Amino acid sequence: MIPGLSSRRRFSDLSEQEVLALAISSEEDDGRIYRSYAQRVRADYPASAAVFDGMAQEEDVHRQRLIELHQARFGDVIPLIRREHVAGFYARRPVWLVENLSLEAIRSEVEAMEHQAEAFYLRAAQATQDADTRKLLGDLAAAEAGHQRAADDLVEKHLDDDTRSEEDRGAHRQFILTWVQPGLAGLMDGSVSTLAPIFATAFATQDTWTTFLVGTAASVGAGISMGFTEAAHDDGVLSGRGSPLKRGIASGVMTTIGGMGHALPYLIPHFWTATTIAMIVVFVELWAIAWIQNKFMETPFIRAALQVVLGGALVFTAGALIGSG
Repeated sequence: MIPGLSSRRRFSDLSEQEVLALAISSEEDDGRIYRSYAQRVRADYPASAAVFDGMAQEEDVHRQRLIELHQARFGDVIPLIRREHVAGFYARRPVWLVENLSLEAIRSEVEAMEHQAEAFYLRAAQATQDADTRKLLGDLAAAEAGHQRAADDLVEKHLDDDTRSEEDRGAHRQFILTWVQPGLAGLMDGSVSTLAPIFATAFATQDTWTTFLVGTAASVGAGISMGFTEAAHDDGVLSGRGSPLKRGIASGVMTTIGGMGHALPYLIPHFWTATTIAMIVVFVELWAIAWIQNKFMETPFIRAALQVVLGGALVFTAGALIGSG
C-alpha cells in the first residue's frame, strides 16, 4: 500500500459542504500559483506577467463567491480540506518547480490547470445522484470554464501577436544562452579533448580496461573542470546568460557525456571490437555537434562540419599516432 493513500478520502464520500470547502481551497491555491508564475516572468515578460496577475484576480473573485455561498448554506466555519486529502483529485505541480519552467511551459501549465479543474467537476457531477450536489458541481465546472474565457480575454488584452512573438523570441534566446550554448561547449570539449588521451592509451597498451579507466578519469575530470569554470566566470547578471548553476550543470554534464561516449566501448574486452565501436561513436558525436551548431546556433552546416569533424579527426589521429609510437 502506498504510504498516506489509506488516509485519503474518496470524493464520493465528501459532503456538499466539504466539496464546497475543497473548491475554496483549490481556488486559493491556484491564485497563489498564478501569482508565482507572474513573479517568475515579470522582469523578462511583463505582458505575460500581467495575464497571470489577471488570472489570479479572477481566482480571488471566484473564491470569494464560493465563500459567500458557503456562508449562506453552511455558516462561517469552512472545513479544512485540500487536494492532497482527496484520493484521485487532480494535482498541481509544486510551486518551487516554477523556477525550472520555460515561458511556454508555464503557459501550457496554466491552460492545463483550467481544463483539469473543469473536467474534474464535470465528471464528479455526472457521478452523483443527489440533485443539489449535481447542481453545485455543475456550477463549479461552469466557473472553471469561465476562468478559461477570462484567460483568453486577458491574453487578447495583454498579448497581441507582436508582443507574444517578441516574448517567445526572448524565451528561446534565453534557453540558448542558459542551456544550449554551455551544453554545446561542454559536448565539444568532452568529445574532442578526450580523444587524444583515450586513443593514445588504447593503442599504447591495447588494454581495454586501462583505456576505460583513463577515459573515465579524463571525462569526469573535464566535466568537473568545465562545469566549475562555466559557473564561476560569469554570474549572468550583466551578460543575461541566466543562472550560473544551470549553465555549470549543462556544461559539466555534457562534457562528461562527450568523453564517456567513446570511453564506454572499452568495457568490451576485445580490443579491436571496442576500438571499432569507439571510432563509430566518435563519428556520430562529431556529426551530432555539427547538427546542433547548425540548428541552435545558426552556424552553416558545412562550416560547422569542417570545424568539428576536421578538428576531431586531427585530434584522433594525433592520439593514435602518439599511442602507436
